[in-house]
Amino acid sequence: MASADQSRLVVGLVGGSHLLNHAYFMLLPPIFGPLRAELGLTDAQLGVALGVIGVVVTALQLPFGSLSDSRGRTPVLAISLTFGALGALLTATAQSYVWLLAASVVVGIGIAGHHPAHYPLIGAVTTPDTRGRAYSVHGFTGVLGFAAPPAIVAAAATAGVDWRLAIGAIAAGGSVYGVACLLAFASYVDREVTHPSGDENRSKRSAASNRSLAVRIRRELRSLLASRSIVALTVLWLLTSTAGWGVKQYTATLLSAGYKLSDATANATVSAMLAVGAVLIFGGGWLTDRYAAGPVLIGGYAALVVVASLLAVGALPTIGALALVLVLSATVDASRPARAALADAFSTDDTAGKNFGLLTIGISGGAAVAPPVFSVFLGRFGVNAVFWAIGGVGVVAIGLTVVVLSVAGEP
Repeated sequence: MASADQSRLVVGLVGGSHLLNHAYFMLLPPIFGPLRAELGLTDAQLGVALGVIGVVVTALQLPFGSLSDSRGRTPVLAISLTFGALGALLTATAQSYVWLLAASVVVGIGIAGHHPAHYPLIGAVTTPDTRGRAYSVHGFTGVLGFAAPPAIVAAAATAGVDWRLAIGAIAAGGSVYGVACLLAFASYVDREVTHPSGDENRSKRSAASNRSLAVRIRRELRSLLASRSIVALTVLWLLTSTAGWGVKQYTATLLSAGYKLSDATANATVSAMLAVGAVLIFGGGWLTDRYAAGPVLIGGYAALVVVASLLAVGALPTIGALALVLVLSATVDASRPARAALADAFSTDDTAGKNFGLLTIGISGGAAVAPPVFSVFLGRFGVNAVFWAIGGVGVVAIGLTVVVLSVAGEP
């Protein structure tokens, strides 16, 4: 077992990597305006460029998960940090749409590796009674990463600095951190943490390398899908991602249309909501370590159902609606450490990378499902119906959590 100092070092290094990878995910939205003006791109073209990142990330989850389990966590981490910084640099220097699409592919390759490397590394250096808090650090740094590019680009614009220099600064900072992070892993972290496979698994890898790629992929997919707990948990992560997407995207609309607040007040409230949710991730981690993952998940989803339903009624006083909105995101965000800790409990040393890769596909699936589904509710029934639907997702998530816990005894 890793020492306390090594555990803190790994959690900190992984947290920094998580911040960077989420920052790379958010490179394009803050510069849509300059890209339209300088490259003559349409909204549809920019949407495709952003979508390419998501497609690449989703497609590479299982390959990177397999690589993480068979060759080690740090090789995947190195690929992630290197390609992420390179993709940011290509974005900063883009001179055409084809160039921007190529940058999106490279960014996607970088982002794809972070979950299959991060989660197993945290699991390897923590114990069940500290893992929740470690995953809360991971979740919090991810939130900071999403917020970083808009803030950096906005600050650069205020100072009269070109957007290319702002994105280039992110690339440069990512490059420096990547080198420092990998050197720290090589110098101060035990090989048992970064390369968890022992002699027995090395011999298995050697035998596996002699099989064809197609055979290995089929075997690994069958193994993943045979784990009822991981499959059920993947669907749960998809539901959580769907609900979280709806909360983040439609809360401002609800406050404006349903509670007659100005757009500025509604958007400021949403920003405050996201900040509260980010901070309360730490509370979710502490509760997970103190009481176990199951109660935290059920409690979080039950709170989501109650808060979303009360807001959907539309009859609350304004101050009451604002108070509920502030904790709305936390009903999803605070359960993040619990979901990760439960996934870790279902994983063995040589399957954690693939399992977390599959679970990340669930997150991507939620982001793909939510926009068209919720837009139908919005267009046909109004924004209140969106929050009834979010509450319904919470109900299904509670039931599925019970199912997941019922198979928790599965190896």
